[in-house]
Amino acid sequence: MPYSEKLADRVRIALLEMNAPRFEEKKMFRGLTFMVDDKMCISVSGDRLMCRVDPELHDQLLEEKPCRTMVMKGREYKGYILVNEEDVARKADLNFWVRKCLDFNGRAKSSKKGKAAPGRKKK
Repeated sequence: MPYSEKLADRVRIALLEMNAPRFEEKKMFRGLTFMVDDKMCISVSGDRLMCRVDPELHDQLLEEKPCRTMVMKGREYKGYILVNEEDVARKADLNFWVRKCLDFNGRAKSSKKGKAAPGRKKK
């Protein structure tokens, strides 16, 4: 299933309105991922968001909001939350999730591999 262009446009606008640091868009996870400071921040896949949030807030968010934990190959990923498009129909609801993703992004570890020092191999 292709990703929702409408939802991707809304995420893009929200990031711009929130003055997100430098971000770029990459096609991955069968959708469109918004990378902020070279780190995965939020993705649109099909008709849902995949939000990268503070793992410490994960369980609280599951209790308070209509969302669920991302599961891949039978494994639950704490800090990665799926939100259906209809649950972010209101701008305020979408902005809530985008803000949570941006708040965590500054502390999130980058998965980008750096160049190895001369004479050393990448691990």
